[in-house]
Parts: sequence; C-alpha cells; structure tokens
Amino acid sequence: MTTAASVRPPFESIEVAPNGPFPGSPHAARVYRGALGAAHASASERAAAFEALFARHGWPPAWRAGLYEMHHYHSSAHEVLGIFSGWVRARLGGPGGVLVTLHEGDVVLIPAGVAHCNEGQSPDFRAVGAYPRGAKPNMRYGRDNERVADAARVAALPAPSPDPVFGSSAAL
Repeated sequence: MTTAASVRPPFESIEVAPNGPFPGSPHAARVYRGALGAAHASASERAAAFEALFARHGWPPAWRAGLYEMHHYHSSAHEVLGIFSGWVRARLGGPGGVLVTLHEGDVVLIPAGVAHCNEGQSPDFRAVGAYPRGAKPNMRYGRDNERVADAARVAALPAPSPDPVFGSSAAL
C-alpha cells in the first residue's frame, strides 16, 4: 500500500493487466480508504460530500446507484465511485482479477479499460459515480469486436487527472 501525506486518506494502487476480452490499463486502479473521514453522519450527507469532492476536482457527478453485476468497462473515460452507503465486493480486471471490498466512505478510481463488476453487496449499498469533465463514457462488455479497437483507445488516454480525491496531478 502507498500512503500519501498525513492529511490525505491512505490509498492502494492496483495494476490491472489485460485479461481475456478486457483490455486492462497502463494506469493503476486506486482504492482510497475512508476518503471522507467520519464527519458525515447520514448516507445522503456522504453522497453530497462525494459529489462536491469530485466536482471540485474536475469530476462532475453523473449518477447515484449500485454497481453492475456483470463485467464491463469504459474505453472512452476513467470512472470514480464513492461508496456512500453499505459495502460491495468489486472485482477489478475481469474474471480472476483483483477482488476488493469497499465500505461506505471509500473511493475507487477505475481507469478506462479496467473491467469491473459487483460480486456481492450489503442490502443498502449505494455509490456516487463520476467521470472527468468532458468525458463521455461508453459501455463495453468484452465482446469480440471491442477489444482490439478499445485497447488502442485506452492506451491513448492520458492518466486520470486531476486526481478525483486529492485534486492534484502530482499524486498520480
């Protein structure tokens, strides 16, 4: 685990290589534990706090929902999820990829090309999702006709910047 400055929440970097029909990414996924601290008592306060945090750093919030239970990825945009209620076991990288358990207050940054899916959740699990300003996310499922074109598209995207939690590109 890599830990940023003491005022920043700890984060883990996860390298995700190509896996079967999923292109992976040259950029590491990141999991930020306890990104909001304990100051937000209710789920709606946590959701609003995530939306404000992401928007302040150039990642306008796009939705409040769960996480799809099928492996999918975005080849045109990076994605960030802020868990504002409950917990989820998220698989990163497709079948056999890394399984991470995310709890309320945690954030996961998923680079374009990294497959992700829900492999179990609490009944109250909910997340805020956001994409970098101006990005238009697509939905990809690892179909035969997607991988070659998507691998080139993913490789051409710059690293996620600015960081949706820290706000600086220096931490990437």
